[in-house]
Amino acid sequence: MNHSNSVDLSHEEIQRYSRHLLLPEVGLEGQKKLKAASVLIIGAGGLGSPIAMYLAAAGIGCIGLVDMDIVEASNLQRQIIHGTDNVGELKIESAKRSIARINPFVKVNIYQEKFTSDNAMDIARDYDIIIDGTDNFPTRYLVNDVCVLLGKPTVYGSIFRFEGQASVFSAKHGPCYRCLYPEPPPEGLVPNCAEGGVIGVLPGMIGTIQANEAIKIILGEGLPLYNRLLVLDALDMRFRELSIRKNPHCQICGTNPTITQLIDYQHFCGITPKSDTPAIALEQLITATQLAEKLSGANIQLIDVRSAEEHAICAIPDSLLIPLAELPFRLDEISREAEVIIYCKSGVRGTKAVNLLNDEGFPKVKNLVGGIKAWATEVDEAMPTY
Repeated sequence: MNHSNSVDLSHEEIQRYSRHLLLPEVGLEGQKKLKAASVLIIGAGGLGSPIAMYLAAAGIGCIGLVDMDIVEASNLQRQIIHGTDNVGELKIESAKRSIARINPFVKVNIYQEKFTSDNAMDIARDYDIIIDGTDNFPTRYLVNDVCVLLGKPTVYGSIFRFEGQASVFSAKHGPCYRCLYPEPPPEGLVPNCAEGGVIGVLPGMIGTIQANEAIKIILGEGLPLYNRLLVLDALDMRFRELSIRKNPHCQICGTNPTITQLIDYQHFCGITPKSDTPAIALEQLITATQLAEKLSGANIQLIDVRSAEEHAICAIPDSLLIPLAELPFRLDEISREAEVIIYCKSGVRGTKAVNLLNDEGFPKVKNLVGGIKAWATEVDEAMPTY
């Protein structure tokens, strides 16, 4: 952690941070610590938005942002660092401008790249604290391992639907993320926010907890969430706290670690690399335009394998809703004589459904390439998208 005695506060900064300076736990010296500190935020989305905004407002001297995505309209319900005018822009550029509007005294470093095993150590090395604002398991394990190897604390947060989690992982003070979750869940078992949804205020609640933890660590005040996992049920508005312990057999922070350098995290999480080769045969793919031409007169059964909530937003006419999880139990509703066309949002769940029906011996099954998003683009431009 940087030392505060090498930085001073200007008159403008003293005025800006006056409510901090009145706190015995912060005061002038504490505010100097905040100014001298550097924090790296992985992700400029749902969690990254409130984290970056509140840390900027608090006067953190240097904030790093790692993200390679662009702002989409569907982000705006929760990613409050971005606005309607920012749709189509890089998230890190939009976030950097928002931070400058909030506090021009903060230096912002942006990294328009994916956080990977190749660049993670170089990016994270010079920051005091790393905050995990990611939404996928490979990057979570990567962030954890980087911090253990560099001896830095990780402020962890995750969100899904109405439930959030927060903790501070530090091999010096307690368990790391791998101590809590030694193995990732099987691929596809835990849906992401794009598939399962998330209430818009939840990342704000968890993100501000993460920002608060980072500030406490920098100040050296209070009791950080070491050895504790905070679980929030926003629907019932209940907080639970689980005690977590260091695992002496942990692969990276245990007494005999087997992981001594960064690994292939996609492979570790069982995620097969995407390629141009489809997971199903080319003859089992159909484009939206081809489907539209076939619909009149052909013996076709359309199956929607999305959730009921997604189906309510938009659906191809005359399609039967069978969510993917229910498919194995509802095979008797699917025709073995008609040509069965499966569709989902973008094609991924459809591919899994086609493979399942192939295994069950259905003779004529196809997947809609690009899912209902492609249908809305190529066939029905009036259809709402999400």
